[in-house]
Amino acid sequence: MEPPAKRRCLGARRTRAESLLELSAKKVAESWAYEQVEERFSRIPEPVQKQIVFWSFPRSEREICMYSSLGYHSPEGERDGRVPFSKGLRLLEMGMVDKVLQVGFHLSGSVTEPATQTDTERTYRVSVSFDRCKITSVTCGCGNKDIFYCAHVVALSLHRIRKAEQVELRLPISETLSQMNRDQLQKFVQYLITAHHTDVLPTAQKLADDILSLGSEINQVHGAPDPTAGAGIQDENCWHLDEEQVQEQVRQLLSNGAYYGASKQLQSMFNKVREMLKMRDSNGARMLILITEQFLDDPRLALWRQQGAGMTDKCRQLWDELGALWVCVILSPHCKTEEKVAWLQLLRKWDSLDVCPLEEGNYLHETAGHAELTELNSSQNQAFPRRTVFARAIQASELKWCDPHLQKIMNGSFYGGPALKSDGERLLFDLQGRPVWFGDNFPTACARVDALRSHGYPKESLRLAVAAVNTIRMRKRQQLEAYKQQKKDLLQKGTTTITSPEGWVGHPLDPIGCLCRTFLEACRTDEDNLALYADSVAELKKPVYQHLTVASSPNNGESYYTLALEMALTGLGQQRCMPEGMYAQDKAVRSEEQLIGMLSDMELDDRLILVLRRETAFLLEAGPFSALGEVVHRESVPMHTFARYLFTALLPHDPELAYKVALRAMRLPVLESLTHSADILRQNSTDMGIHNRFPRWFILGHLETRQCELASAMLTAAKGDTKWLRTVLSSIQQNIHSPALLFKLAQDACKTATPPNCAPDVTLLNVSLELGLQVMRMTLNTMSWRRREMIRWLVSCATEIGVRALMNVMQNWYALFTPTEATTIVAVTATTHTTLLRLNLDFAQREELCSCARTLALQCAMKDPQNCALPALTLCETNHAAFEAAYQIVLDSACSGMGHSHLFTIARYMEHRGLPLRAYKVASLALSQLNIAYNQDSHPAVNDVLWACSLSHSLGKNELSSIVPLVIKSVQCAPVLSDILRRWTLAAPGMAGLPGRRNSGKMVTPDKNPLCQLLDASIGAYVSTTHSRLTHISPRHYGDFIEFLSKARETFLMAPDGHIQFVQFLDNLKQTYKGKKKLMLLVRERFG
Repeated sequence: MEPPAKRRCLGARRTRAESLLELSAKKVAESWAYEQVEERFSRIPEPVQKQIVFWSFPRSEREICMYSSLGYHSPEGERDGRVPFSKGLRLLEMGMVDKVLQVGFHLSGSVTEPATQTDTERTYRVSVSFDRCKITSVTCGCGNKDIFYCAHVVALSLHRIRKAEQVELRLPISETLSQMNRDQLQKFVQYLITAHHTDVLPTAQKLADDILSLGSEINQVHGAPDPTAGAGIQDENCWHLDEEQVQEQVRQLLSNGAYYGASKQLQSMFNKVREMLKMRDSNGARMLILITEQFLDDPRLALWRQQGAGMTDKCRQLWDELGALWVCVILSPHCKTEEKVAWLQLLRKWDSLDVCPLEEGNYLHETAGHAELTELNSSQNQAFPRRTVFARAIQASELKWCDPHLQKIMNGSFYGGPALKSDGERLLFDLQGRPVWFGDNFPTACARVDALRSHGYPKESLRLAVAAVNTIRMRKRQQLEAYKQQKKDLLQKGTTTITSPEGWVGHPLDPIGCLCRTFLEACRTDEDNLALYADSVAELKKPVYQHLTVASSPNNGESYYTLALEMALTGLGQQRCMPEGMYAQDKAVRSEEQLIGMLSDMELDDRLILVLRRETAFLLEAGPFSALGEVVHRESVPMHTFARYLFTALLPHDPELAYKVALRAMRLPVLESLTHSADILRQNSTDMGIHNRFPRWFILGHLETRQCELASAMLTAAKGDTKWLRTVLSSIQQNIHSPALLFKLAQDACKTATPPNCAPDVTLLNVSLELGLQVMRMTLNTMSWRRREMIRWLVSCATEIGVRALMNVMQNWYALFTPTEATTIVAVTATTHTTLLRLNLDFAQREELCSCARTLALQCAMKDPQNCALPALTLCETNHAAFEAAYQIVLDSACSGMGHSHLFTIARYMEHRGLPLRAYKVASLALSQLNIAYNQDSHPAVNDVLWACSLSHSLGKNELSSIVPLVIKSVQCAPVLSDILRRWTLAAPGMAGLPGRRNSGKMVTPDKNPLCQLLDASIGAYVSTTHSRLTHISPRHYGDFIEFLSKARETFLMAPDGHIQFVQFLDNLKQTYKGKKKLMLLVRERFG
């Protein structure tokens, strides 16, 4: 919606000179209640009355817009339809306003809503009462329930402003009645009752009865009320505001606090309060009181306090804005003393409530289980009293505006005096004779500026803002001179102190943001659209600024635009201690980003670039005042985000300065444990108690990410410049401590160095590789799931550089990778067909690379044979000598503890390679380490044992004879032994005997060597296992036991006298375990 112009009623648009009557009537209509006029003058001519009544209606559409639009934007397509002002304006332009009549101070008419697809045409009666250019009450037949006026009231009001000459004007009805005689009055009343008898007849009869009764109350009062005669002298003169609707809407929005739209609408209500304050409308404070009361009635406050938890971020931000608004209201330059006293009483009442939120954002822990924290908080509270969000407003109530020096600053554009003149206690002027204000600390002085701007004093706020800038400049010069005197000692000690007790960025009063907004508002080219019409499209456009010369210094060319930039840089570069508490830290970061966003909207011309370079150079040399100085406090807020803006802005104009400030800002002292002497990083030692203080740096992860982004920006900009790349790399290696962020930097650098369809930047690739190598070293002993990804990327990066880089990585593997990683990922990836093609190597180079990979594999196999022997064998397949060396490592390691599972895997690999004798040897070594107990028939190595037995069977009787003792020694499980025995009694499965082996492939009988030993062992295992199972058997396992005996009988029957042995075995069981009658009965039923 387009913002309306500053329209005036018809009288204001006449080209002829206004008469004295019109000028007087305007002033009287704006300032005096009509009752006061009647009391002052016994007889008022009718033309004079009509002029006063005419000019008493609001003359500007700005107020109508303010009271009919909240400022909250719904989705794009619904915006105009949702804003009552837009809708009312459209109804007016469509000619939907009719039957408009002004009787005294009462305006009425009908407004028609055109038919739509869903609704029929409707006509509403609208009436408006007004007094002293303010609408005091509204009534509409639409029954609208909202804070502000409906579209029909807007349409009628705009009709009266734009088409005043078409509105029929009558004097107050009492004036008309006074001209009637008795008969006329009786006829008037009777006709009125007849026209509305169903509505007014009971009231008319009651009034008639009261008038006829001499002792009635109505006869004791002189005169009679007239709703069209305007307000009385004692009546409050303010715009109509439905207090109940304000309370209800705030209550509903707070109950929907989890939704994004609710917080946006509440913020819009705060903006509306500021809008009213700027128009000097008393409803601003009224509305803020109503909002505050509903905020304090929020049931969540008691819950958060009971839990000792902090409120949500959205709610916390709204409370911050509420506290700042009260500071602004209490500092009103024009409020009455009784108003200020009433506000102060309310603030103190709210401040004393237990549920009132604290300025730091969290309630104290008062529940059980937080004894340590409670003790800490109580000790802190002794030094720092409880401070709620209203504390600063209460403090601000003590500030006065009557100081003569302050008044001269605000009222005189060219107020100046002798250099460094003082009034005995404070300086009044700086070296150039410009006024300074030392009457308040800097945030409080800025709060005064904000109050002046918010209450409609733009010129005064600018003058005080300029004085605040001059004050800060003087303080900066003084601090710089003091630093120069002690610079040598500070640099030697590597320590410093923070000179400002409070940080200006993230401060509850937002001093830097206040000054910047004040200066930038003065520089806006679209001045008429400055936030008054919050629903206007102009608010969504990027602001356009111009240089406007500072009135107090016209000769030096200083503009409000340059002052805005200077103060933003000063505030962002201020060395400030990281605040305590998660919310306070998050707020500091958010405020910094908002200021930088404001700077990003400023188009940097030559004048701004000059200021940027000057202030940046000052910050680098400013000592303790600056967070970009050579030495900073360990708890100082890092400058990564700010430095990234400076680096980007300065790079096209002064690369040396850009890199200098970015490299200086790379440090993160709170994470450092060593002291470095280089300019890039100076670590300062502080009290160890601070290191462990509570609360912690909750936003450390965010800060490290911003540090990484700064480093990435420098790497990208330094592409092709060896000098700066090496300097930036050194800074990264010293200052970034997160492996994940270093890896991201390495990836970004590699991507930047290898653009598509262009030759790669080898220097930047080498930087990327060095960062990757550092990540490998940092994470070598802290395994994570990302290591495999990192290693593959590192090999890929080395491949992009060339074969020498890849070989260097493999040759230094022990400092970078575990043996398993080196063999299974590095060596394998480096020798794949894809890598070899990518490197485009000749035969000799290929052989050299593969030889390096084999050497790596053998070294890893010796260091960790259990995990690396098999990969080493695989890598060495193509080289006989290397393969033999790897095989020998396996044999040597088998005796020194390599597990049977790894040996079996290697044995199967050997078999697959066509080396059955070597496979047999390794399998025999595995068997010698194996032990399968009598009850482990599902042991994971059973399949490997069966495979090894099949292998030995296929090789011949000698191998079979050699392995039988090993099997008997390693396996005590009867079912497994019997399974092996049955397999060996068959022909060798699927394997031809080796050449020269005469007995290979022939069936072996269990009654002859070497299987007779295995048969005896199997029978013995069944006997011992049976007794073991019967010792603790339960009835539910009887069925399983009978099946076990069935398998035992099969094994017994493999012996020549097996049947006799089994019968004797059963007889022994029956005799030994005759107490287990049910079990023995089952045995007899099955086996006899």
